[in-house]
Amino acid sequence: MRVTSKGQVTIPIEIRHRLGIDEESEVEFEVVGNVVQLRKVTAKGGRGRRVVNGLLATNYAGPSTEQLMALTRAEP
Repeated sequence: MRVTSKGQVTIPIEIRHRLGIDEESEVEFEVVGNVVQLRKVTAKGGRGRRVVNGLLATNYAGPSTEQLMALTRAEP
């Protein structure tokens, strides 16, 4: 299988059917040693959940929401 200049490959139809992947499906890749694993993302453990979990785990030291809102409401 050849990789395009954009880094794209075609998932064989047999694999798409077996995993239930269609044109609106999301997939994720994981590197395990020298192997790349492809899996279909389910609604419960999808990309959005990973993004939210990553944001929740971040230590934010900037202004609070209340402070930011006060800045937007300040008189010029």
